[in-house]
Amino acid sequence: MTKQRCAWANTDPLLCAYHDKEWGKPLRNDEALFELLMLECMQAGLSWLIILRKRDNYRASFDQFDPEKIARYKTDKITQLMKNPGIIRHKLKISAIIENAKAYLRIKQESGSFSKYLWQFVNHTPINYRRKTLRSIPSRNSISDNLSKDLKKRGFKFTGSTICYAFMQAAGMINDHTLTCFRQTSRS
Repeated sequence: MTKQRCAWANTDPLLCAYHDKEWGKPLRNDEALFELLMLECMQAGLSWLIILRKRDNYRASFDQFDPEKIARYKTDKITQLMKNPGIIRHKLKISAIIENAKAYLRIKQESGSFSKYLWQFVNHTPINYRRKTLRSIPSRNSISDNLSKDLKKRGFKFTGSTICYAFMQAAGMINDHTLTCFRQTSRS
């Protein structure tokens, strides 16, 4: 018997694997959360599948998303990244990753943990919305609005409410697996 999953995951084998193994699992590791947020920032205006296909190239190009290293990138590194066909060569997005690494380090210093900072927006517990259909899932909500506003206040770029909502879904802060999806209840 074939597993039932969220409809969006059935369109490509890479999306299917991502859905089954990663999407919506509560993520609390600081560096993994930073990487995921940066990839969501890169996805702005594009499909997630494009980013997934380039994820390994992003990791290699951005020092495995090490915020300490990224925060020290200079103009020559941006120039090098702009020539890299393995990533989205969008200067504002590349510059945003650098600024976001600096903002991440400030948050980590203030809060002790990026995870603790992020998860406070959902009272440190995943919200299970129990959506019936893909159509019933919004692209943003008041929580993502608040997260977006706070991230921007702290210097983050490309973190609008829609990006924040997608990030919160992917990081397991919001469970938007549809009711028919086998992952709705088995999120470990």
